[in-house]
Amino acid sequence: MSLKPVKSSLNLVLFAFLFIWIPTCTQKVEKVDLNPLQVTELQPIQRDWDTIKKSKRLRMITRYNSISYFLHNGVEKGFEYDFLKSFAKENDLALEIIIAQEHENLIDLLNSGAGDVIAANYAVNNDRRIYHDYSQPYNLVNQVVVFNENNPDSAEIANGSLDITIAVRNNSSYYSTLQNLKKQGLATNLTIVEVDSDTESLLNAVASNEYEATIADDNIFKAASAYVQGLVSGPAIASSDSVAWGIRKNAPQLKEKLNKFVNQHYRIDEEGVEKRSAFLNILIERYFENHRRIFAQKSAIFETKYTGVLSPFDKLIKPLADSAGIDWKMLVSIAAQESRFDPDAKSWAGAVGLLQINHRFSPYSEQELLDPEINIKEAIRILTEHLNHYKYLDEENKWALVLATYNAGVGHVSDARRIVMDSYKDPNNWTFVEAALLKLMKREYFANARYGYCRGIETVNYVRDVMKRRDMYETILSFASVDNKQNTESTISLMAFVQ
Repeated sequence: MSLKPVKSSLNLVLFAFLFIWIPTCTQKVEKVDLNPLQVTELQPIQRDWDTIKKSKRLRMITRYNSISYFLHNGVEKGFEYDFLKSFAKENDLALEIIIAQEHENLIDLLNSGAGDVIAANYAVNNDRRIYHDYSQPYNLVNQVVVFNENNPDSAEIANGSLDITIAVRNNSSYYSTLQNLKKQGLATNLTIVEVDSDTESLLNAVASNEYEATIADDNIFKAASAYVQGLVSGPAIASSDSVAWGIRKNAPQLKEKLNKFVNQHYRIDEEGVEKRSAFLNILIERYFENHRRIFAQKSAIFETKYTGVLSPFDKLIKPLADSAGIDWKMLVSIAAQESRFDPDAKSWAGAVGLLQINHRFSPYSEQELLDPEINIKEAIRILTEHLNHYKYLDEENKWALVLATYNAGVGHVSDARRIVMDSYKDPNNWTFVEAALLKLMKREYFANARYGYCRGIETVNYVRDVMKRRDMYETILSFASVDNKQNTESTISLMAFVQ
């Protein structure tokens, strides 16, 4: 059946409450803002399902926070990440993450083609519908006022009898709601402060008394209250808002695929009751409802003295990589791909440790290679040899070939480059080598290759994933240097409690 947000009698109560809580006044004629969301990309690019399938990747536009997407000891987590990744996996697509910077507009990233789906606890509203379409909704939320419980006027704020200043992200659904209330002659005692901070940062700011109040979806408030102390939820200013994925207006095939997936996991029955799949219930419980899980549970494997912003081994990897002149973020990304930061990991082929070093190609024994520091140093030695071999190339092609060699071995990469040369193309161009590695999975090519069959698709995916993750790490680290924002490392230390 068609999914429509159900408006219960609670709406009438809330609406009546707003007249009591927020005094009315004579309406003023206001200048109409024809572009309230400050969108600059008005014409969406052409990229629908066929193009996405051909590229073998779906790009998710999101915010970096403990609801949608974050790192837990180097491992990617988040409600939106897990939910959309399930869709991508069902359709044999890699999920690529596009993290919006503080100043970036999600709609611009979508319509410009930087990403394909906005997945960021994203509310459906009419202002946004001007610029893009939506998938079927997969959650309903209420927008609530949140303030500090230690505010001396908290009781008056709670019963709505005090003028307050509310800080909200510009271009957010909360901002739109407040503006619409003002246009209706309501909310006249509220002062709206537009900021660049996301909801989670604003909740922390309210907890530390930087702002009097903010607005949050009730599910975000519920999750944040597990690790941010001193917040109180006040009245709701909107109820039963639909949460959905944002998609381009000219992508009907993608919309059809997403809707089919959502309908398997969420619907509203004839009585207006939400029905969720077991998988969706698990995600909601994991990220929004189970405070003990959100706050208390940790994996013992990640208890190290080297824990940093990106991984449990930042403080060990960074100085070693820096001294060798290697990008430490790339090394962290390789460790994430190789072992998910498990220093005791062992592969069927005999590779061990954080960066999966095989003792047959190392002066160290298998037991010695389980020591994280020795393992990292050996990986640096191997990577340095490969980097020196390709040092005449530009950074992107150099690292792509180095990573391919680290994953598949010198022999298979040499075979692939030979195929490229035989077709009179540039063997130093990763695009051509990538295609040749895929050919080494076909008998007509590997039968004549010196090193035989190669699982080329694994190496191609490996290179793509490591390089994209490294870029994502760069974006995350950039948040730490933004003025007037909470330090990234301390923010992630709060997020790290989510399992």
